[in-house]
Amino acid sequence: MTVKSDIEIAQEAELQPIVSIAGKLGLGEDDIDHYGKYKAKVDYNLLKKYRDKPDGKLILVTAINPTPAGEGKTTTTIGLGDALTRLGKKTMIALREPSLGPVFGIKGGAAGGGYAQVVPMEDINLHFTGDIHAVGAANNLLAAMLDNHIYQGNELNIDTRRITWRRCLDMNDRQLRNIVNGLGGRTNGVPREDGFDITVASEIMAIFCLAGDLMDLKQRLSRVIVAYTRDGKPVTAGDLKAQGALAALLKEALKPNLVQTLEHTPAFIHGGPFANIAHGCNSVVATKLALKLADYVVTEAGFGADLGAEKFIDIKCRMAGLNPRAVVIVASVRALKHHGGTPKAELGKENIENLKKGIPNLLKHIENITQKFGLPAVVAINRFPTDTERELEIIEQECRRAGANVALSEVWAKGGKGGENLARQVLKLTQQENSFRFAYDVRTGIVEKIETIAREIYGAEGVDFTSTALKEINMIEELGYREVPVCMAKTQYSLSDDPTKLGRPENFRITVRNVRISAGAGFVVALTGDIMTMPGLPKRPAAEMIDVDESGRISGLF
Repeated sequence: MTVKSDIEIAQEAELQPIVSIAGKLGLGEDDIDHYGKYKAKVDYNLLKKYRDKPDGKLILVTAINPTPAGEGKTTTTIGLGDALTRLGKKTMIALREPSLGPVFGIKGGAAGGGYAQVVPMEDINLHFTGDIHAVGAANNLLAAMLDNHIYQGNELNIDTRRITWRRCLDMNDRQLRNIVNGLGGRTNGVPREDGFDITVASEIMAIFCLAGDLMDLKQRLSRVIVAYTRDGKPVTAGDLKAQGALAALLKEALKPNLVQTLEHTPAFIHGGPFANIAHGCNSVVATKLALKLADYVVTEAGFGADLGAEKFIDIKCRMAGLNPRAVVIVASVRALKHHGGTPKAELGKENIENLKKGIPNLLKHIENITQKFGLPAVVAINRFPTDTERELEIIEQECRRAGANVALSEVWAKGGKGGENLARQVLKLTQQENSFRFAYDVRTGIVEKIETIAREIYGAEGVDFTSTALKEINMIEELGYREVPVCMAKTQYSLSDDPTKLGRPENFRITVRNVRISAGAGFVVALTGDIMTMPGLPKRPAAEMIDVDESGRISGLF
């Protein structure tokens, strides 16, 4: 039997007009802005209209540390949403927007897979409604205004050696990590070192996703620190009088994007920060609006629970006052065997020994969710045809011993029907009382918060700070940003800061090489290991497989 690709399944789907999807949420034509027949933006001012309406229940989907074997977190999120709809629950899904960097790089698209997808998947993966481009335009307008201020006389006395604001591009391009610009003579600007980040790592994206409304967005933008003066004082976007123009560029983008799943469950896809170098969650506006429009909202946080879920809770939930009711931790037999040392080529063979070696990675994430954050959890085992009953039984036994329920997820092959057992377990968890809490007290110092995350969430023995990092921390705290959350920038492949340490590593320390303030977003970023804010393309980028025919039909996108 020929197995259809994700894009083939999506292209064969019969979509409902987006006005019909909006109608399921009680929205009419006046509440949405059409972006074609199957996409729309929803007015965030509806949050004011529904201010007194009770919130639905928020369900977080996270995962073990990702591997090349695949876990299926987005697929599980979408399939769970469809399963809840099949069980008669008014459900919405809230996801991030895919970045073009991974789409053309190594990861591929981010619209789910198999029969658990959001559609139209080609549009979602390629440009969508232009939100990420708007973020990039705002970021680069601020960079242009900063360099123009210096060129026009430098009234603010900016030290060109202490400019912290970088340009951005929504593409993996290692060539742009470090550049020199302003060359070619005086009329072309002031020569200086500069560089590019990928757009989804920009502080503008973080602000975009954490802002509560347009005025909050503008205020946060004004607080962005772009440089320091020659006497060490911070220079902000507000000092450059840039916040109004930046907010104007982002005004329409701030409206959440409404699409649908293959089974016509409504979905918001909005905002796109990476979870290894940013906070990795969809926008607060989309999540809050979804909670007003539906009884159950299924959202996901990027990469493993050590990154996305930790930041979802300690940053997003803390800032936005969100209270998740249940957590789904996605794992697969194949991925756990990879964590246990099985090469990718042999993952289809039963290997009990390596499976047992890899399971501790899953158990650590269960421990973090249930014991550190006080939330009930169910493990969703994303089933593959090569999984054996013995392997599945071993995972189930270990999970139950750790205090987590387990459910097989077959949503890739069966859509919502393949997730009904998982959905029933999630519904039970949402009815329970929980002891939801944060990993750290935000009132402690920056060093203390970083050490708490490293010890409690990662399982590290401690943290080593470079002299540069300690100097930056002292400066940040002197500027008044001591009592803010921490956004850890760390490899997604390991609980440690070394991507080669799979499973549940022991006897390791985390190295923090630098710390940056994101004053507009409201957190500090701790850079660990060799993490980079501008990825590069792999030897065989996914872009080589993508094509379009004379009718405009796209192929090779997954």
